[in-house]
Amino acid sequence: MPQINSQSATSQAIAASALRAQQARMRIIAENIANADSTARTPGGDPYRRQTPIFEPAAVGGGAGVRLARVEPDQKAFKSEYNPGHPGADEQGYVKMPNVETLVESLDMRAAQRAYEANLNVIETARSIDSKTLEILKR
Repeated sequence: MPQINSQSATSQAIAASALRAQQARMRIIAENIANADSTARTPGGDPYRRQTPIFEPAAVGGGAGVRLARVEPDQKAFKSEYNPGHPGADEQGYVKMPNVETLVESLDMRAAQRAYEANLNVIETARSIDSKTLEILKR
C-alpha cells in the first residue's frame, strides 16, 4: 500500500530530524564544557580533546532531513600551562590542557538552542495549521 504524506507531515518529520540533530549537538557541547579542565593524570599524557558533531542529510518522511553522522575529535593543538606540581606535568613542568574554549562552546550552545527552538516552532506551526484546517472542514 503506498504511503501518502501530507506536506505538513513531511515538514514535521524534517523538523523532528533537525530537533534530534540539535539535541545531539547540545549534548556534545555540554560534554566539551564539562571536560574543559580535564587533564591527563600521567606525566606527558593527553588531556580531553574537544569533540565536534558531523551532520549529514537523511531522507525522512518524503523529504530531506538531517542526522548526526559521527562525532570527531577536534585536531586543534592543546594549550600548555606551567604547573610543576600537577601529576600530568612533563619533565619541564608543563601540563597539556584541553583544546576546549568555553566561550566558543557557549556561543555554539546558544546557536544550537536557537536552531532547536526554530525547528520546534516549525512543528508547532504545522500542527496549528492542521488543527485550523480541521476546524474549517468541520463547518
